[in-house]
This record gives sequence, C-alpha cells and structure tokens, in this order.
Amino acid sequence: MYDAIAALVARDGWRAEGAAARVHYEGAGDRFAVEYYAPTDAVLYWSVPTDGDVDRDADPDGDTARADRGAVGTATPIRRDDVPDPLRKRIRADLSAAGVDPAVERRSV
Repeated sequence: MYDAIAALVARDGWRAEGAAARVHYEGAGDRFAVEYYAPTDAVLYWSVPTDGDVDRDADPDGDTARADRGAVGTATPIRRDDVPDPLRKRIRADLSAAGVDPAVERRSV
C-alpha cells in the first residue's frame, strides 16, 4: 500500500481501495465521493445520487420499487468548480495531514 493511502485511511472516513483512497460526504442534500489516486497524484470528485435522484427508467426490469429504494443510480464525475469550497478545503487539509502536497487537489485531470 502506498504511504499516502495508508495515511489518508487514518483520517476520518477514508478507506483504501487498491492504489486509491476514497471518502464520502453528505450535506445540504448533496452527496459526494472523493478519490485520491496515489500513482498519478490526482483527486477526482463524484456526485453520488441521493434517493430522490434515482433514474426510474434505469432499471431494465421496470422495477420502480427497487428504484425507490435507491438500488439504481450512477455516480458521475464533476468539475471542481461544482464542489462546495468547505469540502475542497477539508480534502486539502486531509491530503496535507497525510503528507501529500495539497496542491494536487487543484490540478486538472
């Protein structure tokens, strides 16, 4: 495991997934997943659907009850400009505490 991944996992909410670390945040009705990839020193932000965001047409069996339970829905990558500043600051703080240059959070992918 990369040292940076191990250090992030020690922070609140982070978990390791191979050469990446991921954390989930929810607030003001929005849900986000944030991923840090150690090999490329990159941060990606994802919008995670809430139960109200589920696409009822996405279930190929037409099972709207399953859609109502949030069983269907896809996280989508989002631009940094669409991520609330407090969350971005928190990610930079976590990266810094893990010994990762917090400037990687600002890099375009």
